[in-house]
Amino acid sequence: MLTAKEYQDIIKPHLSEKRFIHSIEVSKMAKKLAKIYGVDSQKAEIAGILHDITKDTSKDEQLKLMDEFGIILNDVEKITPNLWHQISGAAYCEKVLGIKDSDIICSVRWHTSGKKDMTLFEKIIFVADGISADRDYKGVDKIRILARKNLDKALIECLSFTISGLAQANKAIISDTFDAYNDAILNDMKGKTV
Repeated sequence: MLTAKEYQDIIKPHLSEKRFIHSIEVSKMAKKLAKIYGVDSQKAEIAGILHDITKDTSKDEQLKLMDEFGIILNDVEKITPNLWHQISGAAYCEKVLGIKDSDIICSVRWHTSGKKDMTLFEKIIFVADGISADRDYKGVDKIRILARKNLDKALIECLSFTISGLAQANKAIISDTFDAYNDAILNDMKGKTV
């Protein structure tokens, strides 16, 4: 596998300057969180760099890529193009870049929607994407502090932000996002008296 710096050089032509900077910041945050939670920080750094590799790719080109890779979108995925880059990006990483590491592929695949039973690595990339240094939405600083102490609580906050934003915009919310939210709530409640 290549280094994070080598992957930076690969993604740069695919992304706008703003998206490239975001990818670098997610990579940095993923590396920090990986060290806190005891997962491979070099791998997290790479996943952070790659997570948005097809984000600036046109919708038509993403559909073409997914078709080439045999990916069939469900009805809700078809009407939520904001999620396509996680699907096409994971396939691109695997099929075009030749990445075989399932942690990297799966974290790219689920970094926007989340899903039930996310691995620690997937949670780190999801949260890193939500709290990278270039993010400036209301409440992000609180989530950054939380992420260093309790990843599930930070995940809940990130998912809440996603769900409320989509609902307020009257956009479809994929069931995987609700599953991720409920799963994070259940994980956070373990050991607590209800």
